Amino acid sequence: MSDEAPVLRAEGVTVALGGRIALEDAHLSVRPGQLVGLIGPNGAGKTTLLRAVLGLTPLASGRVLVAGQPVSEARRLIGYVPQRHEFAWDFPVDITGAVLSGRTKRIGWLRRPAAADHAAVERALELTGLTDLRRRPIGELSGGQRQRVLVARALAAEPRILLLDEPFTGVDVPTQELLNDLFGRLAEDGTALLMTTHDLAAAARTCTRVVLLNRTVVAEGGPELLSDPDRMLRAFGLDRAAVPHQRTSDKEAAA
Repeated sequence: MSDEAPVLRAEGVTVALGGRIALEDAHLSVRPGQLVGLIGPNGAGKTTLLRAVLGLTPLASGRVLVAGQPVSEARRLIGYVPQRHEFAWDFPVDITGAVLSGRTKRIGWLRRPAAADHAAVERALELTGLTDLRRRPIGELSGGQRQRVLVARALAAEPRILLLDEPFTGVDVPTQELLNDLFGRLAEDGTALLMTTHDLAAAARTCTRVVLLNRTVVAEGGPELLSDPDRMLRAFGLDRAAVPHQRTSDKEAAA
């Protein structure tokens, strides 16, 4: 595990949405070179936490620091891969244009991209295997290709930390394998990654740490945490006695 200072630190983060508490006193840190899986049931606050890190959701209390700075001063250090339905795929632009839009925070509005911006886009296209498709309109892409575009768009920003919201949902196996390999290489190169996912098998294989979230952090540790039935049941709001196969196992053990 890296001994470097965390790129991301969330301290006592509480978020209220629509009059209810969506996150309560959540603490989380991600260091350079870590791929942290954020695991929990639907409605647990995983996407809310990502949006809080991005500064898109106001905090009721607590704070978020990126590279030791408030989010308002460090947005250019964050790359974000949203769920695919959040992107405007009917926009008349090709893959290169979509990926270049990830440089907007660095370029600024109404300014022309410089050589460094085009070079960053080229690197992102190469990393995600999209170089040969660069001129294809985004409206003609498959689900897996669209997911790679979103990852490339985030990487074009050259982030210190990459936030990934369910990157494997609805993608084919080759795309999942490509992304798993890419995320691992990014971590090896020192990028910090925070990924929400329902794919527990993939998280167990690829994550250096996992955080179990259900409105607050229930537990965190190495990927072996995903094999701890008590903590997993608690994170998903289940009672061990309410799980049929567990009752059967207990009876067999007692026989």
